[in-house]
Amino acid sequence: MRGVSPELALPLDRAAATPLAVQLAEGLRAAVARGALRVGERVPSTRALADELGVSRTVTAAAYDQLVAEGWLGPRRGAGTYVLATAHVSELRGHSPEVRSHGGGVDLRPGSPCVAVLDRQAWRRAWRRAGDREPAARPEPAGVPAYREAVARLLLHHRGLAATPDDVLATSGTTDGFAEIVAVLRTHLGRAPRVVVEDPGYGRATALLQDAGAVVVGVGVDDEGLRVADVPAGVDAVYLTPAHQYPLGARLPVARRAELVARARAEGLLLVEDDYDGELRYDVAPLPLLAGLAPDVTVHLGTTSKILTQTLGAGWMVAPPPWREAVLARRQATSVRPAPAGQQVVAALHADGALARHLARLRRELAARRTRVVDAVAAAGHTVRGDRAGAHLVVPLPDRAAEDALVAAAARAGVRVGGLAEYHLGPGTVSGVLVGWAGPTAAELDGALATLAEVLGSSRGSGA
Repeated sequence: MRGVSPELALPLDRAAATPLAVQLAEGLRAAVARGALRVGERVPSTRALADELGVSRTVTAAAYDQLVAEGWLGPRRGAGTYVLATAHVSELRGHSPEVRSHGGGVDLRPGSPCVAVLDRQAWRRAWRRAGDREPAARPEPAGVPAYREAVARLLLHHRGLAATPDDVLATSGTTDGFAEIVAVLRTHLGRAPRVVVEDPGYGRATALLQDAGAVVVGVGVDDEGLRVADVPAGVDAVYLTPAHQYPLGARLPVARRAELVARARAEGLLLVEDDYDGELRYDVAPLPLLAGLAPDVTVHLGTTSKILTQTLGAGWMVAPPPWREAVLARRQATSVRPAPAGQQVVAALHADGALARHLARLRRELAARRTRVVDAVAAAGHTVRGDRAGAHLVVPLPDRAAEDALVAAAARAGVRVGGLAEYHLGPGTVSGVLVGWAGPTAAELDGALATLAEVLGSSRGSGA
């Protein structure tokens, strides 16, 4: 086995607060980005790298596990570990939600999963089992059968939705599934669809609609989610996040769900329910899914990106039969379908109970982290907005100027938070910052919260 080449430049600062494994993972990412390590190249074994750097094998193994989870590295059975992905240097400077640079500080913006709680042995075992499967002779447009079975069980046990495997279509994620529905809707109508979105809401969904030539209709959100009474007549579909409104965090109450369903049936609306983090509740059972209340008019979308990792590219769709068949027909016609590899891994995790155990650990960890975030914000004299769910909340602020100032001050102090302005379709009606807690390690989170509390305290003292 070759040693570490000088081009890799993997300096480790043993006096720094950042764990050595985190420093090493960042150094290896940077080596890939600048071309010192290339896609397809074998990296040193964890033992060899530990010897070269003078650290324990625990450090190198933890760094490799992190990079495997993120999709940078991957094992080849009996042949070591290889580079699987590359990136532009700009991505390492803050444009990728899962990668932090040495000078970028800790990223508390929402969107990243908590890969720290993944059982690395179960993770590797699932990949081995997925790789041991015989190659499929023909593509499976609906998705891998074992994956669809796993999703059906997940939906029943964790979301109360009684779907069969035949009801489930695999997707590459919620945005991908929404794109398919929008394309089918446009074909069905023979014109550009008019689609309601929440405002503020999920920017990628809005961008997708705009790229597809759809007419985007923003409808306001309050402390109970989408203001259903404000949905105008004459629209074709409503896209919403009822379990945990993104980004404000409200839960759509039963009365509004019933009102929306009644309107959908009376006016011929298609409801698109994005359940992006519906498994992450910490207090009471979730309210019934729209797909459970009205399976005839609702497309339900889910993803593994918030409960496992974004790199799997595995999501799902449960839709009324005509819509499901239309999506399948489009996949057959275009030969565009979700890749099976991530589906196989999820199916393997489900088969031996590792997925259920992971979800239990994940809820415990994220619930504890949320408590720490709320306590830090309260100690700084601020309140929080958002239901007890998911992996982010909002710290309300009086206006856009205060929001911009706090985002900038936090960045200067080494903590990245998001501003609500970027989630509005037009001039924002609500101001504040979004704080997420899933992506960092526990140590990084605690340090970042201490810094953020100081910044929030200063902003309160200045009248923000």
